[in-house]
Amino acid sequence: MKPLALLTSAIVMAATAVHAEPHAGYDRFDITVPQRSAPVSASVWYPVGRETYRGLVGDNAVFHGTSAYIGAAMAAGKHPLVVMSHGSGGNMDNIGWLSSKLALKGAIVVAVNHPGSTSGDSSPRRSLRLRERAADLKALLDHVLADPELASRIDPARITSLGFSLGGATALNLAGAVTDGALYKPYCDRFPDAADCVFFTKGGIDFARMPAAFSGDMRDPRIRAAVAIDPGFTYAMTKQSLKAINMPVMLINLGGDDLWKAIDVSANGSAITDALPQVEYARLAPAHHFTFLALCKPQGAALLAEERDDPVCDDPAGTDRARIHEEIAARIALFLGL
Repeated sequence: MKPLALLTSAIVMAATAVHAEPHAGYDRFDITVPQRSAPVSASVWYPVGRETYRGLVGDNAVFHGTSAYIGAAMAAGKHPLVVMSHGSGGNMDNIGWLSSKLALKGAIVVAVNHPGSTSGDSSPRRSLRLRERAADLKALLDHVLADPELASRIDPARITSLGFSLGGATALNLAGAVTDGALYKPYCDRFPDAADCVFFTKGGIDFARMPAAFSGDMRDPRIRAAVAIDPGFTYAMTKQSLKAINMPVMLINLGGDDLWKAIDVSANGSAITDALPQVEYARLAPAHHFTFLALCKPQGAALLAEERDDPVCDDPAGTDRARIHEEIAARIALFLGL
């Protein structure tokens, strides 16, 4: 009987530990964006005031999902707002691990699935329309600030744009970074094998004739800080616009000397760290670009190889993806004063 008693005790302890583990709240809604032909899917992560049932967000055959209380009541008080933008081919739920961690620190995190550059709908041609991505997030801000329940919980003086990869460019665009199509061709002429240049070349992009929606001022005056992880298109951002950004900016690069040229923002890359007046910069290693994505399941790498998809589960030797995630979240939380 003693082994059975010990086993029963272990089960009870494990169940108690699982129940005691904190979880953020999660919900979904649609928004109307003027330039989009159909409603855009959006989500919100937030600190919980009253628990509901738990669900897994973003769980699939390749990636582990993030546990959340679905539709739970939101914690009282005013909270900082983070407006999140996913990368090319990504989606708002795959980066729920970060949204959840920030929500557990006290932030409200909202995001959308950008049409034309999301999972299963990632087009080289449409991904270049940066003004449309910025418009998605502006419409998202309009929506949440007009919603009586959400607006009553948001501190309008603490709104941050945050993004990864292509989403990092969007986050910087909202902060005031101006992209110029004329600056992108020289970059791809110099680095024709860069992952981004190869991707757009496959879509038949003529870098001498970049789409009009790639360029311009996309700033939103409601944004008070920006965070960009491995941001794209920094070679195409004008130094004049970067120098004019009068808010705190955090830039994070993942990896070491093998960084893709597209996302290296240090003096060895696009050097936008030298142009921004208020910047914090960190490089986390061992890691690479895809280390930012959700934790992979054991069969994830094999499934991706079978589909001839990007090897997003193959981290560099010695990488602890979970540890890198914790460090990213901790640095952002400190930067935002959470």
